[in-house]
Amino acid sequence: MSSFDKTGNLVSVVPEDALSPENVAPLLRGRFGRPYAYFERCESTQRELAADAPEGAVAVAEEQTSGRGRLGRRWHAAPRTSVLASVNLRPTVPTRRLPELSLVGGAAVAEAIAAETGLRPEVKFPNDVLIGGRKVAGILAEAREDRVVLGIGINANIPVAELPTGLETPATSLQIETGAPVDRATLLAAVLERLEAGYDAWLSEARRAG
Repeated sequence: MSSFDKTGNLVSVVPEDALSPENVAPLLRGRFGRPYAYFERCESTQRELAADAPEGAVAVAEEQTSGRGRLGRRWHAAPRTSVLASVNLRPTVPTRRLPELSLVGGAAVAEAIAAETGLRPEVKFPNDVLIGGRKVAGILAEAREDRVVLGIGINANIPVAELPTGLETPATSLQIETGAPVDRATLLAAVLERLEAGYDAWLSEARRAG
C-alpha cells in the first residue's frame, strides 16, 4: 500500500501484510485499539504503553527483540510472521481478581482464531492457547500500579522450519494448521473486538461480586 502527495511523489510505502494503522484502523469495531501505536521493531510492546495511556490503548510491533512470556520465557519470531500486541486495561476491581485477565485474554484469542480460521483452539491455564496440544499463542498480564498491560503473542504465519524447538509445549502456527497464510490485520481486529467484549463482561461480573 503506497501513498502519494498532491504532486504525485511517493511519501510512504505500507506493505499490504503490515499491522500498520492504515491497515488495522478501518477494521476496528470498538474502543480497543484507540489510540494505536505501531512499531516496525521494538524490545517489547509491553514497554511501549505510557503510564497515562487510556484504557484500550494498544501497542503493536512487527518484531520484538526482547519479547517474553510468562516466567520470563523468551518469545521471538521473524518480522511480520506474528501478531504481537499489548493492550492497556484499567479495571476497577479487587487486586485478587487481576490474574483472571490472562484467561479473559486467552479466551478472546481462541474465539478470534476460531472465527477467522475455522480451527478449534483451546485455552490452557493459565495463559496458553493450543491447537491439537501445540502452542499457537500466549498471554502475559502484568499489573502496574493502577493498570494491567495485557500482552498477546500469536504465531500467525511462521513456517515449520522457523518454529522454536526444545519447548515444554511444542509450538505451531496458524499457517501450519490451515495450510495457508492468515490475514494478520483482520485477526488482530478480531482479537481486539472479542477482548473488549470479554473484558467488559468480566468487569461487570467482578464488580457485582465485589
